[in-house]
Amino acid sequence: MVNGPGIPDTFKRQVPEGDDRERLVCSDCGFINYENPRVIAGSVVEHEGKILLCRRAIFPQKGRWTIPAGFLELGEAPHEGAAREAYEEATANIEIIDLLAVYSVRHISQVHMMYRARLRSPDIAPGIESLEVGLFAWDDIPWDELAFPSVHWVLGHYREVQGKTGFAPFTNPDERY
Repeated sequence: MVNGPGIPDTFKRQVPEGDDRERLVCSDCGFINYENPRVIAGSVVEHEGKILLCRRAIFPQKGRWTIPAGFLELGEAPHEGAAREAYEEATANIEIIDLLAVYSVRHISQVHMMYRARLRSPDIAPGIESLEVGLFAWDDIPWDELAFPSVHWVLGHYREVQGKTGFAPFTNPDERY
């Protein structure tokens, strides 16, 4: 048990193809055991009144739309993770404005920290985790194709405080999660 409790000896530390950090990778099947905190950081990114959305190229919810968001890396602050995720998913260079919401998604043991942000440049393109990206006017958001309940929540909360400052971050609107 070289790798610690619960990690088989077939797992070796290496940098997987397409990654830039060492991970535990199974030498038999290639499975990657991510050692991430269970904190998600993301942002509602606005540009000229439109919202940045990404169509997921990965599971879960492959093919559905989301805001740029994902797991924090070890040693990373939430606002840094939100900016990194926007770049990884949409090659978006963003400016974080403020913390918009903190959601607890209990059934999968996650905490989502969501920010408001603006694009520094309208130049966006799909990253490795996105099939496509786009800027959507509010009425054009594909509501029936959004990936997760938290995406609905954060977009609604964004709309509630659009143009406002000095508000307390939102929390779960639905206690089932």
